[in-house]
Amino acid sequence: MAKHSDIVEKIKYIPEQPGVYQYIDNHNKIIYVGKAKNLKRRVSSYFQHDRQTIKTRRLVSEICDLRYIVTTSEQDAFLLENNLIKKFQPKYNILLKDGKSYPKILITKENYPRVIKVRNTKKYKGEIFGPFTFGYALDLLLQIIYQLYPLRTCAQVLDKEKIAQHKYKVCLKYHIKKCCGVCEDKISEEEYLKYIEDVKKIIQGDGQVIIHELNQKMRLASEKMEYEQADDLYKKIQLLEKFRSKTIICETNITDLDVFGYEETDETAYISMLKIHNGSIVQGQVIEYKKRNAEKEEILSHAIMELRMLLGSEAKNILVPFMPDFVQENINAKIPQIGDKKQILDIANKTAIEYKNEAVRINDKKNSENKSKRILEKLQQLLQLPTLPNHIESFDISNIQGSNSTGCCVVYKNAKASKKDYKKYIIKTIIGADDYGSTQEIIHRRYSRAIEENTELPNLIIADGGLGQMNAIKKGLHELSLDIPVLGLKKNKHHKTNTLIYGEEAQEISLSPNDELFHFLAQIQDEVHRFTISFHRQKRSKAQVKSELDEIKGIGINTKQLLLKHFKGINKIKNAELKELAEICGNKKAEIIYQHFHGNEA
Repeated sequence: MAKHSDIVEKIKYIPEQPGVYQYIDNHNKIIYVGKAKNLKRRVSSYFQHDRQTIKTRRLVSEICDLRYIVTTSEQDAFLLENNLIKKFQPKYNILLKDGKSYPKILITKENYPRVIKVRNTKKYKGEIFGPFTFGYALDLLLQIIYQLYPLRTCAQVLDKEKIAQHKYKVCLKYHIKKCCGVCEDKISEEEYLKYIEDVKKIIQGDGQVIIHELNQKMRLASEKMEYEQADDLYKKIQLLEKFRSKTIICETNITDLDVFGYEETDETAYISMLKIHNGSIVQGQVIEYKKRNAEKEEILSHAIMELRMLLGSEAKNILVPFMPDFVQENINAKIPQIGDKKQILDIANKTAIEYKNEAVRINDKKNSENKSKRILEKLQQLLQLPTLPNHIESFDISNIQGSNSTGCCVVYKNAKASKKDYKKYIIKTIIGADDYGSTQEIIHRRYSRAIEENTELPNLIIADGGLGQMNAIKKGLHELSLDIPVLGLKKNKHHKTNTLIYGEEAQEISLSPNDELFHFLAQIQDEVHRFTISFHRQKRSKAQVKSELDEIKGIGINTKQLLLKHFKGINKIKNAELKELAEICGNKKAEIIYQHFHGNEA
């Protein structure tokens, strides 16, 4: 391989002509392909230190050799550059990514073709139209086609000889005039294929031609006093006019126009193209490029050529959000500022933005799933668990001076809270403030039921209360002959978790507070605590209301419900006037309630 000094010497003999240059690394691999109007001037600029950007310095540091190809024009250089990038995919060039699969219209290649909507065209044979960036426009187009022409929609393989032998029978769609009955030869093949040709014109934006033909047929039918046929033709014309009014978004005298939108993130560029014919969007596509520090002007120039090739466009006029660094010969590029052309450019830009937003959402979801898996794998490795802990349960106990004891269980599946699986427990067998005894009770209740009903058991149990609760959980599991790993979370004097406790001998494991696994475990701890406190408050509130009203003799459950519904709490019932109470439950019960709360004062 050549040294940089050898490359600089080589540059002296490069011609000052259009062409393509290739940079090679020490593995004889092409790492960059570029085009130039003047090869010598462009290549030499890379080795001028005062002009080098960070990207250029990184590229130059890997260059061990260069090759070049002289072309007859800058246009040829651009085409060759694009082909070489696709073939070799150099690490420093922009790279076309696989884009979203937009819906298309397929006219099948079979006897009596069908017109159907498809995404994956590989498994079909026939003529493809599209793709359609706007799904609503495609659905509207197909709706119009089916209303105008009674085309067959069934996937039945029709054989002409069998049709002649009357081997097929028409279906319900024929009787409701949604199909022309080709299977019973109700229409000639020539007439059916004329329908298909008309459909192609409508799809390609030439609906005005069909309207003109229908107008001629309508006038002829009127002259012959065939008014029913004329009325049917008139309705078809109205349908086409309505469709055109919804799809025309710019001047109809613009026959062919390509419009490009651009949006980007730090790593990816999104370029949309709308193909316009007779003022209507007839095709659309969005592609993605990995930017690799390339300038947006360079990316746009490659995208324009790629998209026009994908959609088979030969339009001479294009609209762009900014000028690309190169435009092919015989193409007129403009940046519109006002009017219909600015409006359609805004639509193209909006299409690129929407595509980017969707791609970002999908990427965020994938990243979230990857992060969850990474955390669980790290937890498995840290604790040396036999299986990935994709089902975690955590317990907590709450009471006030031993009263209204409650316990709760929160469940995490695949590192996400599964709230539908949360459980609440009222402690039944333990009296007083015995958190460890209460923990044993709910462990026994939860997992004895799980065994009985043969439901899924967790891969890991997390004890919120440290070593004591951890041992209580282990004891409860031992009574049921269950071997489920238990992790304890130890708190410091500031009541913040700072250490994990795990193993038969309860060894302490330290984690950095900045570690994502630490944040995940702290999240579970906060969630079980929140859920338990919330349930305890709810139960305590109900117990207070119950004890106050239940002491009043002669007041039934219906009266209690009426009072609570109206006053919204026991304190408001206590402070209510006799007249207010009487309005809710009558004079006699009101006197009893008022006497209970106010005694001698009453």
